[in-house]
Amino acid sequence: MSILNVEHLTHGFGDRAIFEDVSFRLLKGEHIGLIGANGEGKSTFMNIITGKLMPDEGKIEWAKNVRAGYLDQHTVLQEGQTIRQVLASAFDFLYDMESQMNQICDKMGEASPEELEVLMEELGTLQDLLTMHDFYMIDSKVEEVGRALGLAELGLDKDVTALSGGQRTKVLLGKLLLEKPDILLLDEPTNYLDAEHIEWLKRYLNEYENAFILISHDIPFLNSVINLIYHMDNRKLERYVGDYDKFQEVYAMKQSQLEAAYNKQQKEIADLKDFVARNKARVSTRNMAMSRQKKLDKMDVIELTKDKPKPEFIFKEARTPGRILFETKDLVIGYDEPLSSPLNLIIERGEKVVLYGSNGIGKTTLLKSLLGLIPAFDGKVETGDYLEIGYFEQEMSGSKERTCIEEIWQEFPGFTQYEVRCALAKCGLTTKHIESKVKVLSGGEQAKVRLCKLMNRPSNLLLLDEPTNHLDVDAKEELKRALLAYKGSLVMVCHEPEFYEGLATRVIDCTKWTTKLF
Repeated sequence: MSILNVEHLTHGFGDRAIFEDVSFRLLKGEHIGLIGANGEGKSTFMNIITGKLMPDEGKIEWAKNVRAGYLDQHTVLQEGQTIRQVLASAFDFLYDMESQMNQICDKMGEASPEELEVLMEELGTLQDLLTMHDFYMIDSKVEEVGRALGLAELGLDKDVTALSGGQRTKVLLGKLLLEKPDILLLDEPTNYLDAEHIEWLKRYLNEYENAFILISHDIPFLNSVINLIYHMDNRKLERYVGDYDKFQEVYAMKQSQLEAAYNKQQKEIADLKDFVARNKARVSTRNMAMSRQKKLDKMDVIELTKDKPKPEFIFKEARTPGRILFETKDLVIGYDEPLSSPLNLIIERGEKVVLYGSNGIGKTTLLKSLLGLIPAFDGKVETGDYLEIGYFEQEMSGSKERTCIEEIWQEFPGFTQYEVRCALAKCGLTTKHIESKVKVLSGGEQAKVRLCKLMNRPSNLLLLDEPTNHLDVDAKEELKRALLAYKGSLVMVCHEPEFYEGLATRVIDCTKWTTKLF
């Protein structure tokens, strides 16, 4: 049974085409991985099928009474909302029914006997629906999901804007699970999640009976939960049965066959053109030449897709710093309350240190405390001599109204336009991306803009907070290569062991010093 039909979808931003005549069918129980390079339109596709964005052309048709739940990587939670309120908003449609019931009850006092009968019937139907959806157990359900995701320990009355990236993702996941949709739409759900909750989500999706569409660049996670791949590439959407590894195998074979067919056709075209050129002027062979020209005109010419620009990350290096980069003396990090026991850490020149552990235990706060962006709750941080620090934040700060060119120029006013364009192109961004406003770029493309800033300022110490989030497979591989080649030191927060294995010289388990263990 088809849950969703997308027919002849075409869409673009300005003169940048994202889809051309894309058709798609989602069947009951399909577990789909939606993959493609950064900026190919995966999140845009999700926004179109959920009705957040109107396509330029095409038809999107959902089956009747199908409820979709969407975990959006760009969802903004409102200040002043508590975790409990966000989770309870999963039942907004039930609260609407309750409101309808109250309106019916108000009408009953003035209704005629005939009208009263109709109103009583409507009231009974709504009452049955509320009972069927466990409306009178909402509070206990919210508490139950809050406990399962480790949110209850944070306090369900905590303001959502005070949460870390991973905690916000958990809140949105919790809301989605409470909605019990007929189809899950998940846009990079593992971003900011710690290993424990990635495992929990993996188990949940493997047991999930309904359909889901999952966007993820975390290949081990993707392989463990999906049975179909839809590959978004060059404005098209292609279907592959199996996991990501199987897709790669079939895709490579298809590309090889296409290349062979292209080469064969190009030779045939060259031979035909040569025959026409040599024989069209001679009376005796003119008809044969015209016949071959007709064949040329009718030929369906095979086109090879242009290779996407691959990123090339090279971090500029500053002078050598002193032996000790950071030394903490009984450092306690935190805001209104301590997040750690007293820390005595020494980070030396040449080390590549990875910080890992559960969400919300203070990894980002530790980075900011080392940088002096957040004052120490107690104790102190001593920084070494001649430090030139490059800092990569989890999310892009500041206005996103500027174009990519303006964003880099703001940072490097001495660059010529040519130098700015070259710097962005090296990060794998095309001319159309470079001239676009930052706000229309995908999460991965925005990350590449921030990496561009980092690469072009000489440093001897990089502090990276979840640098792999949003990056596609090629960009992750290139970033790892660049960090291995970087002769400076590194302190990085990362939840992907396959990324930091072979790169880290020391891995610090932050759960050993946090006061926020759940």
